Amino acid sequence: MRAARRKRICHLPLPHVITAREALERIRLSHPDGARIYVPGVAAEPLVLAEALRASPDIAAGHTFLGIWIPGVNATDWAGLNPKARSEQIFLGSEWRESFEAGRARFLPFTYTRAWRWLEEARVDAAFVTVSMPDAKGRASLGAASDFTPALWARAPLRFAIVNPNMPFIASAPFIDLAACDGVIEADTPLPGYDAGALAPEFAAIARHIAGVVRDGDAVQFGLGKVQLAVLPALKAHKGLTIHSGMVSDPLLDILDGGQVAAIRTGAILGSPALNARLAHDPRLAMRTVRQTHFPDCFPPLNGFCAINSLIELDLFGQGNGEFVGNRQVSGGGGLLDFARGAQIAPGGRAVFALVSTARNGAVSRIVPRLKSGAVTLTRSDIAIVVTEHGVAYLDGLDIDARAEALISVAAPQHRDALADAWARMRREM
Repeated sequence: MRAARRKRICHLPLPHVITAREALERIRLSHPDGARIYVPGVAAEPLVLAEALRASPDIAAGHTFLGIWIPGVNATDWAGLNPKARSEQIFLGSEWRESFEAGRARFLPFTYTRAWRWLEEARVDAAFVTVSMPDAKGRASLGAASDFTPALWARAPLRFAIVNPNMPFIASAPFIDLAACDGVIEADTPLPGYDAGALAPEFAAIARHIAGVVRDGDAVQFGLGKVQLAVLPALKAHKGLTIHSGMVSDPLLDILDGGQVAAIRTGAILGSPALNARLAHDPRLAMRTVRQTHFPDCFPPLNGFCAINSLIELDLFGQGNGEFVGNRQVSGGGGLLDFARGAQIAPGGRAVFALVSTARNGAVSRIVPRLKSGAVTLTRSDIAIVVTEHGVAYLDGLDIDARAEALISVAAPQHRDALADAWARMRREM
């Protein structure tokens, strides 16, 4: 049985080969009352570790799992693997709702820059990472998931590498020395990807408007989701763009071969095997950590940095909600604020936020008088440009009345009068 579990994947000799179960037993031996265990997210989510814990859930008791797990990408509820397990995370979604409501999942409302510092400073007893097949020197690449792991890897007392042939070997990504690990696990599991789903018809107009804001030679950033899916194909007429983003996905394939892209700088690739294979050997690609993509000192060299992201809701002050639907937290702030403020630092930068103007078949306006979510993802000074299917509102430099007027002009026509009346009442009360 043990021989079957240790079926070899790598053709090169690997040091310290163990199973995921044996790694967990090693952690339990060192921390009998429970350990703080770093588990990576995005494409590096260690599915083999989750499988081992589901097979023997008692092993998770007392442990706290921490990491940056993305809604719609990473599906494992680490705190849900055992009633006595806990998690710490900066996103919420349906994947973790049960554990959050039970008090097992601790939600930290951090931006990416704050999350990097958290991982640099937080206590960690053990860390896992998914890596590529090693080179002849025994070095393995972090590949498609270079974003957060380097923040804590070097200081983790116990370190376990999961060698997965599906993780691309990318020369520009950080490397780890497998010989320096406490255990090496072999696992041939698919990498998590991302599917934005079908686009609503309104996104065609949104994409055209955003394409008109982007200029040749700009550095551009796209959040994960429907905006990226809609806008990237609309940039086929542009030239010399630098992609500077926290993550990229399959829509990037549409503009890789026509001179549109001069360079790609990102921390995570979340897409199909075709995207991983295409980018793995592309000399334009530079895999970078969050410290190199999100921190303020990253942006002054990025002339014309255009940060393009989406919002759930926007109010007439220009405040944005990117985390709540009604009263329910469905996501996290992530890199939204980092990139919006980076656009203010970059010469000629613009922070662009897109949203379909209505929900519920037009009955509900997503541009509202005041945010009702209770938490503000972006303040009124963070958003420079708002795009809906009805047009573009340029907010930068406007006073409060002109900002409200501009936002009402891109709201759905059937809601504009009510918004104007609400603003007039609010204005009298100020």
